[in-house]
Amino acid sequence: MKVLIIIPAYNEALNIEKTVKDIKTNTNYDYIVINDCSKDNTKQVCERNNFHMLSLPINYGLTSAIQVGMKYAYQNNYDIAIQFDGDGQHQAKYLKDLVNEIESGNCEIAIGSRFVERRKPHSLRMLGSNLISLCIKLTTGKKIKDTTSGMRAYNGQAIEEFVKNPSLTPEPDTIVYMIKRGMNVKEVQVEMSDREFGESYLKPIKAMEYMFNMIFSILFIRSTTKKKKGGK
Repeated sequence: MKVLIIIPAYNEALNIEKTVKDIKTNTNYDYIVINDCSKDNTKQVCERNNFHMLSLPINYGLTSAIQVGMKYAYQNNYDIAIQFDGDGQHQAKYLKDLVNEIESGNCEIAIGSRFVERRKPHSLRMLGSNLISLCIKLTTGKKIKDTTSGMRAYNGQAIEEFVKNPSLTPEPDTIVYMIKRGMNVKEVQVEMSDREFGESYLKPIKAMEYMFNMIFSILFIRSTTKKKKGGK
């Protein structure tokens, strides 16, 4: 199977080199960096290292960066597309485990999860994750433990859904949409590293807004998705 790793990057000049080298060292998959018009020298770092890159003319945001990557995967006939953060927190050595689950026919979407075998720590962020998990359970009957993991592998059917539906995001509400469309989702245990450089865009207020937006979308928008005919 042809596998493409999609790496959205915004102001990741200090992390992107390590991220791509990790991928090249631990996998033989193709990759594409989607530079979301970074204000730092992310683009220059990629060019200096001859990384495969698409550079957007303005800062569209994470959703658009992933959608661009999915369209690239679709147009180039990739069988699996993997969302993989450019901040150095994900570890490429686990990607083969996600791919194996899809190749084996166990699922259409595989999530790199920190909490398959481990309990979530007690924190406000994990409280938000638990609430989102509960909403997914209520609307789909499926328990997703690591709802906010940014390491996700999608098969060709899921890639096509992204291309045909521009409202889809690389967020938990899209997982609800995919389940409603008849796709199986499986979590695979992974470990994630702490960010070495830069800061997450999810500051406390932003994190609260994110949580409420996700809960609203899951309960009142994605939960109404019609099941695909012939779906599971």
